[in-house]
This record gives sequence, structure tokens and C-alpha cells, in this order.
Amino acid sequence: MHAWRVHEYGNYRELLTWEECDEPSPPEAGVVVEVEAAGLNFPDLLFIAGKYQVKAPLPFVPGMEASGRVIAAGKKSRFGAGDRVIATNLWGAFGERMALPDQTCFRMPDQMTGVHAAALTIVYQTGYFALDYRARLQKGEVLLVHGGSGGVGTAAIQIGKALGATVIATAGNDEKLDICRRCGADHLINYRDDDFVREVKKLTSGRGADVIFDPIGGDVFDSSLKCIAFGGRVLVIGFASGRIPEVRTNRILLKNISVIGLNWGNHQFHEPARIHATHDRLCEMYCNGEIEPIIYREYQRNQLPEALAAIEKRASYGKVILRMRSE
Repeated sequence: MHAWRVHEYGNYRELLTWEECDEPSPPEAGVVVEVEAAGLNFPDLLFIAGKYQVKAPLPFVPGMEASGRVIAAGKKSRFGAGDRVIATNLWGAFGERMALPDQTCFRMPDQMTGVHAAALTIVYQTGYFALDYRARLQKGEVLLVHGGSGGVGTAAIQIGKALGATVIATAGNDEKLDICRRCGADHLINYRDDDFVREVKKLTSGRGADVIFDPIGGDVFDSSLKCIAFGGRVLVIGFASGRIPEVRTNRILLKNISVIGLNWGNHQFHEPARIHATHDRLCEMYCNGEIEPIIYREYQRNQLPEALAAIEKRASYGKVILRMRSE
């Protein structure tokens, strides 16, 4: 088989090579998947650079999300050859085939395309865990989604609407605001042209947002505390701005607000059953037309460096997909 592989940590432009690798074997309770499509994520860049909190063992094949078909299964696997699956792992997706344990595999509905399947797990699981399990978003509440055109942002907008919220989304230009509109956002704010604090207060008659979904951090987090409703919840999803903010606890006290963290990956170790239950719920929502991944572009497998550049430069919206083979 062939795969994109990294032999030392550093710049992906210089270090990624498409090369022949040993054929993988399935774990006893696992499978080998022939990869149809792979979803790209910002941590892929960190893994290649050696800057992620967990370092991949060199040499390694990057890629965290894939869709495909099982071609071999271990004796204790719950899957069989021919099953269509969605796979998540810390690495391994940017190859023709990948081996992984059953725990990180999910069945793919017949109605779901391979491209949508490769875009589903990380961002929609993150959005659902954050909004439903952590923030307990209620029907009729106001949800403010920052970075609304990004992968987790588009997922959060769609899930928020499915849960019955009024959704306000922020983005940095008209094209990205249009993506938020396509996802169902009720109100749009261009944070480069407008003060989102003022606009949120105006849209809510001064009350503020009940739940704020923040994958940006930095100044965005700081300002969000100025437009949150009494008893509101701020979800800390990530720090795309590059600055990890600090919160003055008197603000938490005075407005009776909650600051809630969500690291979806850690649930794989602490609550794996909930991840699989959430997958079933997301598949139901997909089949009912409540959610559908927004795809920025489908790159061919020889275009991985170009696809990673789109993420690195923040030129993309929704999900970036690498097609490992045609339908």
C-alpha cells in the first residue's frame, strides 16, 4: 500500500512523502479499512510539526478521520469485510488503508456519502457534546457561535438549530457569513466591521446570549463575557486566536455564569459508550436532514500539501476533504 508519511517532525511542505508502506494487519478486536475519503483537521498540522500534546511515533501516517470499507477484521471484531465505516484515530487516515480498533470505528448509514462521513465525527461530536451534554442548551435559548464558518462552527450552528435555539453567528467576511446562513443561523455578525458585543445586545434587547460557543479564545472570549445573559454558559472549545485567555472570577460570580470546557477527545477514554450513542444520534439527525457537513473542497490524494495549506492559512470553511479514491 501507499500512504503519506512523515519521518521527522517539522514543516509539512518539506517532510510529507507519498511512499510505499507495509500492509497493515487488523487488531484482534479491530479492522483494516480501505480509505475512501479523509477529513483534515488543524491538529494534523500540529502532529506533523511535533507540537501536539501527544507525539506520534516516527515514522507515521497523519490523518485523524476517514471513511471507507472494511477489508479485513480481527477474530473478535464486531465488523466484517464489506462493512462501510467511519474511522477516527490520532493518525493513520492519509493512506490507502489503515488499521484501528473497533472502539474508534462507527457504522456508516446507507444514505451517507463517504465524503460526508469523513467530515462528520470530530466536529459534530464536539458540537453535540458541547451544546447538549455540557451546556444543556434549551429550546428557545439564544446561542452565539463564534467562528461560525469553520468546521466546529458550522456543526454548532446546525446542532443548535436542531435543538431549538435562536442562533447568532460571527464570521470575518461576507463569504463566510453566507456559509453561516446556509447552516441556518438566524442572525449574522461580521466581527471585522461590527462590534459583536453591541450587536448581540441589540439582537437580544440587552439580555445577551444564553450560551456562547467559543473556539477562538483570546480577545473574543474576553469580549464574550460582556454580552452573556444572566446565568449564561460560555463553552471553551479551543484557542484558534493563539492566546489562551484568563477570566476574572468576579465576572463569573456577578452574572452567575458558567465557563465550561469541552475536550471531546478525552471522552474516548472516560465515556466511550456516550461517543457511540452520540454517533447514533448524529446519524439519525443526518438522515432526517437536520445536519449536513459543509465541504469547502474535495482534494485528490496527491494534493494533501495544498489541502493542509488551506487550513493553515485559514482560507477554508467547513471541512476540507482528501479523496483517497473515487466513488
